Amino acid sequence: MNAKRIATMILWAGLAAGGYADHRSYVWTYEYLTMPAGTAEIEYYFTAKVPDSSVSKASTWEHQGELEYGLTDNWDLSMYQTWKQSFSTNAASFKYEGFKLRTRYKLFKSGAFLVDPVLYLEYIRKAGLEQANVLEGKLIVAKDIGKVNLAYNAIVKSELESGGETEHEYAAGVNYDLPAGLSLGLESKGNYTENAYAVGPTVSVETGPFWVTAGALLGVNDRADDLQARMLAGFGF
Repeated sequence: MNAKRIATMILWAGLAAGGYADHRSYVWTYEYLTMPAGTAEIEYYFTAKVPDSSVSKASTWEHQGELEYGLTDNWDLSMYQTWKQSFSTNAASFKYEGFKLRTRYKLFKSGAFLVDPVLYLEYIRKAGLEQANVLEGKLIVAKDIGKVNLAYNAIVKSELESGGETEHEYAAGVNYDLPAGLSLGLESKGNYTENAYAVGPTVSVETGPFWVTAGALLGVNDRADDLQARMLAGFGF
């Protein structure tokens, strides 16, 4: 499946479906947001990656399910289960990738400072026991200016083993709220360590307890994947 077709499918899925609780306006960037106390949400992530668009049959599809719960109005926990499909010219595979545990904490009330900060910590355990555990930390800062939201995530990923690698990444976005639960935005993500960067549009729709957000990124240099597309769908209860 070629890069343009994947991007079109993801974006149209976001437009056709549909906040509630942890409604996400971005697909890679986190906002000033945690689950309200005593509420839960299930989310599904679908991510398609095309490293080189000139090799149309080489791609990966990642599937991720998340269960999220608000411990307090400022603190939540979640667990993810992940699977991965890989496609090449001569073969295809589908396998269980592992699980992740994640927590977020709002440090202050919204508006207390110039930007609103959230701390994020995630533990990643791959299915292959020979692979290193990974600890991922994020400092999330965001700002609402009328109907405009600005957000930036400073990300550090470290392998939890002797001599393990550490990488520094980022995700950032800006979006604008429109009527009828629709928002449009622009996101960028990258890896400072690997010097890989990408940018592209995001669209989000919400109705009642359901929401859907979709986005696509194009690599802006040779070190980034040519295309990354993602759709998130959530239901709060």
